[in-house]
Amino acid sequence: MPELPEVETVRRGLEKKLNNFIIKKVEVCRDSTVAFPKKKEEFIKGLRNSLIHRWDRRGKYLIAQLKEIQNENPRFPLENYQNNGFLVIHLRMTGYFKFINISTPPCKHTRIRFFGKNNNELRYIDVRSFGQMWWIKQGLSPNRIIKGLGSLGPEPFSKDFDTKYLKKVISKRTKSIKAILLDQTIVAGIGNIYADESLYSAGISPFREAQTIKKNELIKLKESIVTILKKSIGSGGTTFSDFRDLEGENGNFGLQTNVYRRTGKECRKCGNLIVRQKITGRSTHWCPKCQK
Repeated sequence: MPELPEVETVRRGLEKKLNNFIIKKVEVCRDSTVAFPKKKEEFIKGLRNSLIHRWDRRGKYLIAQLKEIQNENPRFPLENYQNNGFLVIHLRMTGYFKFINISTPPCKHTRIRFFGKNNNELRYIDVRSFGQMWWIKQGLSPNRIIKGLGSLGPEPFSKDFDTKYLKKVISKRTKSIKAILLDQTIVAGIGNIYADESLYSAGISPFREAQTIKKNELIKLKESIVTILKKSIGSGGTTFSDFRDLEGENGNFGLQTNVYRRTGKECRKCGNLIVRQKITGRSTHWCPKCQK
């Protein structure tokens, strides 16, 4: 599943590519992709003639702020257009966007198509069809409509995500520190890849009970999380997921991982072999010598 760096890479690509993109027509190729409203006709009608004004990200969710376009007079100030709610997207396992300038027939995995005024197209493709979209009309709260969005913990780059916060949330928890990092209600956006890489960088075993992590270790863990996420965003995400950016390209961070998917290979620090074992159903990669 795309994690924070992959979703942020997509957000930046959408923001760059869809400058002044007005949705003139929407085609829903798979009804189940529309999570809200329940009727796809309402989803289509609600998005029609919407300017995608701004792209945001919260955890693994993409959030487009919409403006309602009734008069396309270029002299009419953008701030004077009425808000038209939000388009919220969760890519899940295999969802990705593709921007198409010249019209081509959709592939069998195309789920939703957004057409601009010049008949260019933002196409949403999802092989496994787990991805979802919500149109939240003006006046409704995305956090209330989308349970997963409303329950997210702080962003790793926010001032709320600090050592004091980490100490508070793990102080009485017997769960493994790996399970804690994967809990989106504790910290938003971290998944399997970056949990493994951050714990390796901090020298902490993924099997440690969260409450046993000391303050100096938490300081290092917090710094490792932020550093690795920023590094991955700079590399455009990881190659190990089914992630594609807006141009259909993989990220490059997978070439730089220290433990993830390096089972049986030598640790880059000590030469010991990287091992893999499941924690709460997720494959976990670590170096038993470097991580205690």
